[in-house]
Amino acid sequence: MNDTPGWASPGSAPSDGQKPDASGPAEPADRPGPADQPGQAGQTPQGTGPQWSKEQPPPAQWSAPSAPGGPAVPGQAPPPPPPGPGWGNQPPGGYGPGGPGGYGRPGGPAPHGGWGGGWGGPPPAAKPGVIPLRPLGVGEILDGAVSTMRTYWRTVLGIALTVAVLTEIIVVLFQGLVLDDSSTEALNDPSATLSELSRAMSDALLNSTVIFVISLVGTVIATALLTTVTSRAVLGKPVTIGEAWRDARPQIPRLFGLICLLLLITAGLVTVGTLPGILVGVAVNGGAGVALTVLGVIGAGIVALWLMVRFSLASPALMLEKQGIKKAMSRSAKLVQGTWWRIFGIQLLATIIANVVASIIVIPFTFLAAALSGDGLTGWLDSGVGSLGWTFLIVSGIGSVIGSMITFPITAGVTVLLYIDQRIRREALDLELARVAGVQGYGPAAPGTTPGS
Repeated sequence: MNDTPGWASPGSAPSDGQKPDASGPAEPADRPGPADQPGQAGQTPQGTGPQWSKEQPPPAQWSAPSAPGGPAVPGQAPPPPPPGPGWGNQPPGGYGPGGPGGYGRPGGPAPHGGWGGGWGGPPPAAKPGVIPLRPLGVGEILDGAVSTMRTYWRTVLGIALTVAVLTEIIVVLFQGLVLDDSSTEALNDPSATLSELSRAMSDALLNSTVIFVISLVGTVIATALLTTVTSRAVLGKPVTIGEAWRDARPQIPRLFGLICLLLLITAGLVTVGTLPGILVGVAVNGGAGVALTVLGVIGAGIVALWLMVRFSLASPALMLEKQGIKKAMSRSAKLVQGTWWRIFGIQLLATIIANVVASIIVIPFTFLAAALSGDGLTGWLDSGVGSLGWTFLIVSGIGSVIGSMITFPITAGVTVLLYIDQRIRREALDLELARVAGVQGYGPAAPGTTPGS
């Protein structure tokens, strides 16, 4: 017999010394045999029959096997019912740690393909909010960002819509009142002089910089507010727009400083990488300067990308830990260390998904804006540049607002969940999150947990 915990006999089996063709109930050795009973003649003398082990279970718990459908033997207990998913009667919730959901959980996987009703492994991780409190996979991080937007859609879409509308109004007013079509026409005119092209390029660069700064301000504010919403969603606690603003407002200036510092680092790297090629091109006036400039741009881009991923978790560290800029950057570098490629791949995947979905919405609005503008869709396709008429700006701006409502929550949510995932992996943050969320009996000391689970 196998007396391993969690296993029981599937029925009676012959004990040591019993003949295979013997039938009928087993009797213990200390019970008097037929030859010892008075008045019984013609029986086998004691000691010549089969010998039984002294270690026998009580008669009420041991029954002889009977053929299916055969007649019941008088004086015998009826055979036990056929075994279910596992041998023997299991207590509610299955054997082993954790009770319900632990080893032997109904419907759980069986070990080695079958016996025992399924040893289901350690209990599942607690999930008070949008993610389970354990190390996350790529799909769980993306699903957590989408679940946050779906579960708390009033707050998430309210923040994204408010920030996107305010940002786009400023951009549209700037483009409609300040910019004109002269720079665009000069860039598209093959007969334009060098001075006209230089002035047009300077104006276009200035305008792009202003629009980028306006968009950056909106992105920083949206990221700050959505970081608070996502962190509460992990705990299963809703938050209003006002609560998110009150929690994020003290850290917004520092977040601006962090973003500006990262942009300055990137600009400095690009300048350092391209400056030698420019100087060589001016001095030698040959292809060597161009080649050196291209190599410098590629090298600076690689270093800048490495630094951007290394410091990509500084924003949630700054917002959630209430840290300064320098401390947040060092925290990000520590969390990213050793997992650079994983974090880069997840953020790249999230960016591609968000931009593809946004483009599906923005592109039709751009074509509609071009069709409703003065030059029409044909003129816009021929020139490749839309006019800055109010109709074009307003219609295309509506498409940009809808696209921002999608990109803001996904990119901010993925960044926050990556930060939480890295802290769970390195610092066991799940224990603290479970405590704050009010999960009972969670952690290494919880009943039903096993080491290493």
